[in-house]
Amino acid sequence: MFQQILLQIFQKLNNERTVSAAYHVLRGKRSGQTIQDIGLFQLHNYFGLLPKLSRATFDEAVSTFLQYSWLNMQETGHYSMKKLGLQRAEQTTTFLFDGWHYRGNEHAFFARLSLIVQSLSYHRAEIHSFSPISKDPQVQAWVRTFLVDHKYRSGHLQQQLFEECQLILAALPLSDRNKQLVLYRLSGHGLPGWTWQQLANNRKETVLDSQLAFTELLHTLLNEVHKTSDYLLLGQIADGLRIKALLTDSAQQTAHFYEQGYSMEQIVQIRNLKQSTIEDHLVELAMNEPNFSIGPFVSYEEAEKVWQASKQYQTKKLKALHEVVEGMSYFQLRLVLAKGEV
Repeated sequence: MFQQILLQIFQKLNNERTVSAAYHVLRGKRSGQTIQDIGLFQLHNYFGLLPKLSRATFDEAVSTFLQYSWLNMQETGHYSMKKLGLQRAEQTTTFLFDGWHYRGNEHAFFARLSLIVQSLSYHRAEIHSFSPISKDPQVQAWVRTFLVDHKYRSGHLQQQLFEECQLILAALPLSDRNKQLVLYRLSGHGLPGWTWQQLANNRKETVLDSQLAFTELLHTLLNEVHKTSDYLLLGQIADGLRIKALLTDSAQQTAHFYEQGYSMEQIVQIRNLKQSTIEDHLVELAMNEPNFSIGPFVSYEEAEKVWQASKQYQTKKLKALHEVVEGMSYFQLRLVLAKGEV
């Protein structure tokens, strides 16, 4: 699964970036370049899927691709996909990740759910003291409030949550094999959840692939919860975990000043940041805010020239476009590419 995901990212970035760009996407790096790549190459689903991915594991996969003759590599780290690699990428599965909107919060959802299930299980067994599956004080406090609010002692909460979980798992467009992951990871009285190694051994795959399948399951489940009001309890457990403010914190501050009518030069002085940093923020705005206009920085005619050149030369590389589109700065080019073709 990891190799398939990597192939899909490489296919989208083909001839445009170094292999490291794919690594930064999977790790969820919040740099201006990576954020821009997300928008330019439609990599939203993959963003931050593996925040702890080691460079050694990533490089090992790249080495495998080279051995299979799927990639051509240059000394600079830039690459191009060979015919065999492109064919392989076309044959990969369509995954249902949504990394851009959750960014690891799917695990906060499961921490809440698993502690609720564990608490209800021990309550049913009339055991009032146990070692909580989540050691996070915030998760423990949230679950404690949730249980009290729903009068867990009556027994109705347990039945309602069970029914909602049954209903939503039946609705998910995933294999039963992957749906079962959530059950194996839950813990209760006399029934500890499986470790990742136990799961991987049982599924005959790597731990990394098991973790990715679990993340896909959680993303799919959360998106189903947010689609409808049918899941009252799961909706509450998922509350506040889907990212609505897609900008980085620093970009939000810049956006606030820009919306107040301050010029880019004034914002540079107010925030005491480099102009290039403020430019990064404005590019981020262009990518994420539908109502943001690049008109004050780039004319419609200039934007058209950029897109025509991009199509003619089959590239989104800034250096290549800068050479063929006269009189435009790198910042203007980035804005046009981030905003997308109208």
